[in-house]
Amino acid sequence: MRERVSVVTLGCDKNLVDSEIMSGLVHERGYELVDRPEDATVVIVNTCGFIDAAKEESVNTILELAELKETGRLKALIVSGCLTQRYKEELMKEMPEIDGIVGTGDFHHIADIVADALGGKKPVRVGHPAFDYDQALPRRVMTPRYTAYVKIAEGCDNACTFCSIPLMRGKFRSRSIESIVREVESLAAQGVKEICLIAQDSTNYGTDLYGTFKLPELLNRVSEVEGIAWVRLHYAYPGFFTDELIETFASNPKICNYFDIPLQHSEDLILKRMRRPGRQRDARELIAKIRGAIPDAAIRTSLIVGFPGETEEDFERLCDFVREMKFDRLGVFTYSKEEDTPAARLPDHIPDDVKEYRAAALMEVQRQVSKENAAKRIGQVIDVLVERYDGRSDVYVGRSPYDAPEVDGEVFITGCRPEIGSIQRVRITHAFEFDLSGEGVV
Repeated sequence: MRERVSVVTLGCDKNLVDSEIMSGLVHERGYELVDRPEDATVVIVNTCGFIDAAKEESVNTILELAELKETGRLKALIVSGCLTQRYKEELMKEMPEIDGIVGTGDFHHIADIVADALGGKKPVRVGHPAFDYDQALPRRVMTPRYTAYVKIAEGCDNACTFCSIPLMRGKFRSRSIESIVREVESLAAQGVKEICLIAQDSTNYGTDLYGTFKLPELLNRVSEVEGIAWVRLHYAYPGFFTDELIETFASNPKICNYFDIPLQHSEDLILKRMRRPGRQRDARELIAKIRGAIPDAAIRTSLIVGFPGETEEDFERLCDFVREMKFDRLGVFTYSKEEDTPAARLPDHIPDDVKEYRAAALMEVQRQVSKENAAKRIGQVIDVLVERYDGRSDVYVGRSPYDAPEVDGEVFITGCRPEIGSIQRVRITHAFEFDLSGEGVV
């Protein structure tokens, strides 16, 4: 009987792509892929090490899965991803349950790691995180058949003081346009309709490889692939969001008018301590420019509360900023003190209970903003990518171009029987805090 491999993914969408490639590689080697770890003889845990909460989740998941060696058929437990890239020695020393380790720059060797672990060798392969995959590597897409993530670059050159990503993922490295387009063509041939382009810093795409910003050209090239209906861009660094890029969004109907721009804070002193580009004035000008060119733009941002030195007045002004800017989508994170980052050495760290309070309070502000924004959609007819049928409520559920998978709102559809994976026109009749509902339009 063939060895059976299950891949468990923690963390971000970029990690998911790595897991999909590892799945393709082990399947190509002849291993059988299974969804449930309980059914596997080999489990690969692709970990996240971005913040303390993610590290804790990764460690707990490893320990929980290790119990399958006693209660199930598990022979080898392999750990990959960001946690292994930073803490390989600690993991192997303190967690004897682990049978093999592979870092973020070596996961293309996963099939060899699996074989060595099954042979009792306890392999550790963690080199410099400089590997860049291309479309030639096999990939088993784990998202629903109509949507997929495509990584356009790896690593990051921005020296944000709170972030450990460069320590785990290395320097910024763009893939070639040709490589990305060929991968999108392959995904489209499998029935994918929505392509989500991802990188730690997508707006910097091409500067290392071509010597200039190439994201507008890439977006247009991807949108030309037959079968692709939506192209969605994630993680656009605000400092590199050019007028040409805004014009590309405005002029290309296949590019979702969804702007995922992590601002991290509003106050200039905090932004300076974070080593973020520009100041509040620049953020305001960028958002005004986007909304002026694209009136129906949905703007998503992420903000960090409780950064060292953030005063109560800073936080209140941040709340006022959110009320005024009326972001369509917002993610709020509490600052996490990460070792080996400059922010960890700053004075005036904020107590955890204060950080948690501020995060909850800011989300309460956004809740009202979201409700007001959603109400403006009533009466509009929008496209919705149908994702599932809810038999209990007898409604179909999907996402609009203004909503990314997993993290944003949904649209509930009545009055029609659309095919799962199709794009249905929907007239919005009701709005909630984060979701919409409406009737299908023939």
